[in-house]
Amino acid sequence: MRLDLHVVSFDWAGGPAGIGPGVARLAKAAEGAGIRTLSFMDHFFQMEAMAPAEDPMLEGYTALGFVAGVTRRLRLRLLVGGVTYRHPGLLAKTITTLDVLSGGRAELGLGAAWYEREHRGLGVPFPPIAERFERLEEALRICLQMWSDDNGAFAGKHYQLAETLCSPAPVSAPRPRIMIGGGGEKKTLRLVAQYADACNIFGAPDVMAHKIDVLRRHCDAVGRDIREIEVTVLIPAGPDATPETVVRTAESYAALGVATAMVTANGPDPGAWIERVCGPAVDGLAAIEPKPL
Repeated sequence: MRLDLHVVSFDWAGGPAGIGPGVARLAKAAEGAGIRTLSFMDHFFQMEAMAPAEDPMLEGYTALGFVAGVTRRLRLRLLVGGVTYRHPGLLAKTITTLDVLSGGRAELGLGAAWYEREHRGLGVPFPPIAERFERLEEALRICLQMWSDDNGAFAGKHYQLAETLCSPAPVSAPRPRIMIGGGGEKKTLRLVAQYADACNIFGAPDVMAHKIDVLRRHCDAVGRDIREIEVTVLIPAGPDATPETVVRTAESYAALGVATAMVTANGPDPGAWIERVCGPAVDGLAAIEPKPL
C-alpha cells in the first residue's frame, strides 16, 4: 500500500514571506519520507468548514510548479481541480507543461467543483451541477484528445476547439494519469469507470466498500477492468497521530481493495510531522498488500 500527502492549509508558515520556504521544507520532507504524491487543494479561498475563508491559500498549479523545482521524485497533483476554473484546452496545456518540466511527474486531478463563495467572489461562472458534470466529461475528453495524435477540432455542447494542438507532448507515457474525485454514484463513478486511472473517495470503510461495488458495476457496464483503477482514500491522521495508527487505519481500507492512503500535513511544523509520522508509516504500509479488486 502507498502513502500520499495532501496539503490543505498554509497558516502554519508564519505569513506570506514564510510560505515559500515552508512549502519547500514540507515537500523535501515528504520526498525524503518516501511519500509518492503531494497534492494541493484547488481553492482560492480557504474552505469555510475548515478555517476562515481569509486564511492563506495558494493557486494550485503555480504551487505544484514550485514543488517540482525543489524535488526530484515526488509526483504532483491537485486533489482535485475544479472544472469551472480553467478552460479545458488551457488546463491540458498547464498539466503538460508541469509534466515536461518535472520530468513526467504531473497528474490531472479533476472534479465538478463546488465552492460557490469563491466562484462568486472572484467572478467565476458557477453553472448548475448538471452542467458542471457535462463540462467535466467534455474536459476529460478534450484533455485525452490533446494528449493523443489527434490535433483536430473538438465540438462539444460547452466547448468548441478548432485545434487540439499540444506541443511539446507530455513526458508521461502514454499520457499523464487522470484522477477523478468524488463518490457520486450516478455520475462521478461512471466517469471514473470510463476515463480515470485513479479515484479519490471519502468515507468510512463500510461506505468505501459500497462505493467500490458501485464502481465495479459501472466498469462492467463500459467494459473496463476495475483493477486498472487505483482507489485512494483520505484517512484521518491528526497532529497526535503515530505511524502505528496511520498503518492500522490504512490497513482497514486495504482489506477492501484501496491501494493508496492519503494523509494531510499537520501541526505548526508539518515538515517535522511528516518526518516523525509518515516516514515510518511508509515502511509499514509497504508490507500491506491491498485486496485485489
